[in-house]
Amino acid sequence: MQASQIQAAVSAAISTASALRLRVDDAVVLHSSNRLALHLRPCNALARVAPIKHQPVAAFEVEVARRLAETDSPIASLDPRAEPHVYLRDGFVVTFWTYYEPPSQSEVAPVEYARALERLHAGMRQVDLATPHFTDRVAEAQDLVSDRVLTPDLPDADRALLGSTLQGMVSAIVRQGAPEQLLHGEPHPGNLLRTKHGLLFADLETCCRGPVEFDVAHVPEEVSTRYQGIDRELLRRCRTLALAMIAAWRWDRDDHFPDGRRMGIDLLTQLRAGLDRQT
Repeated sequence: MQASQIQAAVSAAISTASALRLRVDDAVVLHSSNRLALHLRPCNALARVAPIKHQPVAAFEVEVARRLAETDSPIASLDPRAEPHVYLRDGFVVTFWTYYEPPSQSEVAPVEYARALERLHAGMRQVDLATPHFTDRVAEAQDLVSDRVLTPDLPDADRALLGSTLQGMVSAIVRQGAPEQLLHGEPHPGNLLRTKHGLLFADLETCCRGPVEFDVAHVPEEVSTRYQGIDRELLRRCRTLALAMIAAWRWDRDDHFPDGRRMGIDLLTQLRAGLDRQT
């Protein structure tokens, strides 16, 4: 989110919460990228705020959370004090979630992480919901790479590398014909919360359908080795694909990820090294 939008977004969250009779004396920015995550105090709610163009994505995330709440899925829940839908205010969309106080011990054991992801996938198999396919997410990255207007600073050699890697990996994964199901889309450590209720996954806006290996590709290697029943060759391809996708997003001219350009350079270095090892 642009810096010029942040104050207006915070005001939209506070006024929406106040209309729901949630007391807000202070709003702490926890994260800012394509949307804001705010800790509202003293009502102790988590508000997610984005420009109104993100309304379909916000509505999708709320519906996924609502459906998964009916299963035993380890997810961050919607705030029960607000109706489970998207609120519109002053050009922004606002959703309300449970705020979880981080425990004093924040380290997560790899086996604990793996079991939580297995539980999430088990719960997701119980949900019948129309979602994008993982290839749709790949297509978004391909569009960035192919459009010089959207990625003006991406060098030609890197553009060619990302384009060929995205196309080659997604084709190989689809040809393998592995079973598919609902996925988180990005269950990396940044979307994992350690709470007194156990490990919970947040940020469900990236949910899609595909092989579970696509999800496992986003977790640390020491976690993936403890996830049961994984096709290791398929996981290798999914890891390469995920690395190329994330690298492409960091070169988006509208990307607001902190220090994203440096990360994009580092990811390209990792991608080349990985492809060289495979060769």
